Amino acid sequence: MENVEVLVAGGGQAGLAGAYHLRRRGYVPHEEFVVLDHAPAAGGAWQHRWPTLTYGRVHGMHALPGLELGDADPARPSSEVIGGYFARYEEAFALPVRRPVSVRAVRDAGDGRLLVETSAGTWRTRALINATGTWERPFWPRVPGQEGFRGQQVHTRWYPGPAPFAGRRVVVVGGGTSAVQHLLEIAEVADGTTWVTRRPPLFRAGPFDEEAGRAAVAAVEQRVRDGLPPRSVVSVTGLPLTEAMARAGAAGVLERLPLFDRVTPEGVAWDDGRRVRADVIVWATGFRAALDHLAPLRLREAGGGIRLAGTRAVRDPRVHLVGYGPSASTIGAGRAGRAAVAELSALLGRPRPRDGRRAAAGIAVPG
Repeated sequence: MENVEVLVAGGGQAGLAGAYHLRRRGYVPHEEFVVLDHAPAAGGAWQHRWPTLTYGRVHGMHALPGLELGDADPARPSSEVIGGYFARYEEAFALPVRRPVSVRAVRDAGDGRLLVETSAGTWRTRALINATGTWERPFWPRVPGQEGFRGQQVHTRWYPGPAPFAGRRVVVVGGGTSAVQHLLEIAEVADGTTWVTRRPPLFRAGPFDEEAGRAAVAAVEQRVRDGLPPRSVVSVTGLPLTEAMARAGAAGVLERLPLFDRVTPEGVAWDDGRRVRADVIVWATGFRAALDHLAPLRLREAGGGIRLAGTRAVRDPRVHLVGYGPSASTIGAGRAGRAAVAELSALLGRPRPRDGRRAAAGIAVPG
């Protein structure tokens, strides 16, 4: 069993931001804090993105604290660009990331510490920064008849790009950015596409200014304060209307139907008698926060979510959630990492070093 002051669960953007600020606070890597990452390599969920999602098509990628991403070829896959950036970041700041390590359960040790059970043994820690994201928990809506569908069903989690859908009839389900990206590129090769959403999609034209951003984050944050499961930021910001979307709209690709009532062996159907034949159903229906490992701590409220005060779990101040709810964005994750480290350091009685750029081991940390 290993002992640390702070354990970071997750090596994506939120986890790395937290690790960076731990170093700036003077925590000694490996001795006082560690990052456990489920993924096989650096890059968080980005390393799993489909190959046709190029860096130029990513809707905003804010830099990690202390190191800019720099110029990147917009034609390169985002998985390569961002995966490489995260790897450079870990090396530049000598972050103590161990992978692949899966966190299985977090329990109260009974002595003021937490026990973190993992695929690589158990850690005892005084505080936990949870940055496990959503990628490992894809959401599949349950619709009558799904099991009897004779075609293929695939979720965004395993979306391979458009090539396998050439010449096939495809139904794309979902109203978010990923759904539209899938739809636009599949429409170029498929024998026909149908777009289905639960609610009418909201497209946003023009710039998204700082005031609008604050309002969107506040709307998501309110749900977290109320102890409800968080909604995505895009659910309140709307979809950015790009030139590609405008062209697709003019071509009829973005004509939307409401969610079907059942799946048939040959496709999908509505109670009003409408039917659409399909060879493939693509479920671009999002993800849920991967928090099952926190269940032993009983952090959830009656509404199903974890109530937060800032990043701190109200039911247990030793646990901080970053990349969750209002911080589930590339800019929000970085800010949440800093906030979590500041608050838990106060809890642990760790004042900020006089020189915030210097690690406790005497290693200069740029930034």
